[in-house]
Amino acid sequence: MIVTSGLTKRYGTLLVVDDVNLDVREGDRYGFLGPNGSGKTTLVRMLLGLVYATSGTIEVLGRPVPRQISAVLPQIGALVEAPAAYSHLSARANLAMIDAAGRRPPGRRRDRRRRIGDALDRVGLGGINDRPVRKYSLGMRQRLGLAAALLRSPRLLILDEPTNGLDPRGIHEVRTLLTELNAAGTTVFLSSHQLAEVEQLCTRIGVIDRGRLVLQNDLGALHGQTGRVVVRSADADQAAAVLGRRVAEREGNRLVVTDADPAEVNAQLTAAGLRVTEIWPERRSLEELVLSVTTGSSDRFDGADRAARRPAAAQTAASTAGEPAGTGSDAGSSGDVTADSGESAAGR
Repeated sequence: MIVTSGLTKRYGTLLVVDDVNLDVREGDRYGFLGPNGSGKTTLVRMLLGLVYATSGTIEVLGRPVPRQISAVLPQIGALVEAPAAYSHLSARANLAMIDAAGRRPPGRRRDRRRRIGDALDRVGLGGINDRPVRKYSLGMRQRLGLAAALLRSPRLLILDEPTNGLDPRGIHEVRTLLTELNAAGTTVFLSSHQLAEVEQLCTRIGVIDRGRLVLQNDLGALHGQTGRVVVRSADADQAAAVLGRRVAEREGNRLVVTDADPAEVNAQLTAAGLRVTEIWPERRSLEELVLSVTTGSSDRFDGADRAARRPAAAQTAASTAGEPAGTGSDAGSSGDVTADSGESAAGR
């Protein structure tokens, strides 16, 4: 559904996206993660033809972007950053204008009212009156943006922080909706900071850091066992003595045992007459995985290290490409992307 090869975006000497090879497969619920300023939104905008890449290739739904973006966009629902709307118009009026834009397949106008109603129902705005959007809360605006993305029954959903501004119940509703859409055949590409939501929703993840894709795999494979066992025992002191040097960590009645099998540890403790209240194989959390492969956020400024970070990345990339650092040269690699000229594909 989405394939990029060597995708790079540079603004002068500032390297924002660096040689990214995405692989989003049909049917995926793909979580795209990374610190603030890591290049997530820039990459999403390139996938939609809103920003030109400096080099590399992009394929979305089997077609090159931005060269054939007009054939791709009708099959995509997208919500990028804060949803935009005409503030003096109602939700229905805004959706009607969005639906009237672009190509018009036969019959689309005739069933527009029904499709708008269906989209609003799905995101929890079915009972909204004709109040203007300027009177909406942040969560209501976010729901309206999601309704716009669902308006044309897309094959692919590209969402950037879709639960921003929603309360816990709203987040749960969006997660349920995306799961249902995916089960019905829609591929979901979700960029988010909310690790708990990605962990519950997504089947595959990619992690970007300082513009580079540092991790991409099925979430199940990444959640593999660490080889350690976590034990809770009311007889923790005696359990620690029985297990000896294999106890790597101890916190109250919780023990972490290295190089162990849960059944073997349980048998050893019960044979000694000790009470085991809980036992399970330790697995890496998504938070641990992301923190292990990422560095700092762009919204932190810690002195010289932060000041040197971006220029160093730009210097490395320019040297690798065989051009002097700081030239800002932007040569497209294949005609599928266009040299950066400050003009987006969608803006032509």
